[in-house]
Amino acid sequence: MRFANVSGRAALLIGDGAVDVEKASDGRFGADPQAVYEVWDEFRTWAAGVAAEEAIPFDAGSLEAPAPTPAQVFAIGLNYSDHAAESDFEVPSQFPPVFTKFRTSLAGARTTVELPPGGKVDWEVELVAVLGRRAHRVSADEAWSCVAGLAVGQDISERVSQLAGPAPQFSLGKSFPGFAPFGPWLVTVDEFDDPDDIEIGCSVDGEVLQHGRTSDLLFSVPRLIEGLSRVTPLLPGDVIFTGTPSGVGLGREPQRFLQPGDELVSFARGIGELRQRFVQA
Repeated sequence: MRFANVSGRAALLIGDGAVDVEKASDGRFGADPQAVYEVWDEFRTWAAGVAAEEAIPFDAGSLEAPAPTPAQVFAIGLNYSDHAAESDFEVPSQFPPVFTKFRTSLAGARTTVELPPGGKVDWEVELVAVLGRRAHRVSADEAWSCVAGLAVGQDISERVSQLAGPAPQFSLGKSFPGFAPFGPWLVTVDEFDDPDDIEIGCSVDGEVLQHGRTSDLLFSVPRLIEGLSRVTPLLPGDVIFTGTPSGVGLGREPQRFLQPGDELVSFARGIGELRQRFVQA
C-alpha cells in the first residue's frame, strides 16, 4: 500500500491515481495525513477494500511530506561504517548518535531549497521509517510491526553551522527550511521482499554521488526502534531518518557542496524518488 499527502490531504495511491481518504471513507477518516497514523491498523483494513476505479490523476508536484507534523523526528548518525570512516569518526559499537531535525524543516518530494548565505550545504540520502503504533520498550523482533511504512529522505546538512564549536550543533545545522524532504509517499513494509535490504542513492545534476543498501546499516530499522524505544516512547506518526551511506560532500577530496541551480535527485528502490532544486537565499 502507498499512502501520500497530496496538497495537505491524506490520499491512498493506486496505480497512477490518488484516492482522497476523507471523501472515499465518507468522513470516517479525516483529511489530515498525520491523524491517520493514530488509527493506522483500522485505516489499513479499510484501505484494502478501496477500488482502483476511485483513483484519479494527481500532480506529482503536490506531494508533501507523508507525515507532515510528527511529534518526534529522530535522525541517526554514523550508521554506515564507510560513512563513519569518511567523517573521521569511530564506528559506533553500542548505539549510533541520535539528534533531531526540527519538524519545520520537513518537506515533500519536489521542492526548491534556499542555500543559507555563507554555508556549505551537503547531501545525505537516507531510508526513512514512520511509526504506525506506539512503541515503548519493544524488541527488535517486534519492531517491524510498529512501522507504518518506509520512504526515501534527505538529511540535508549545512556544515558550517553544524560543526561550529565549542560543541557541534547537529540539529540546528540540519534544520533550515526544506532540509528534511521525504516521501514521495509511504510504502508499507509488506510491499518489500526484504525491508532490511533496500537500494538507496542520490545524484546531483545526473552525477551519482551516493549509492548503498540498507543491509549495510550498522543498526537496522528494528534495532533502532528497539534502542530508541528503550529510552523514550515512540508515537504513531513519528519519523526516523536512519542514516546515510558514504559519498557526502564533506568527505570528498576536494570537498564539494551544493550550488545554486543544482538538482539533487534521491531514490529508494521500491519506493520512489525526490527532486530538490537549490537557489541562493
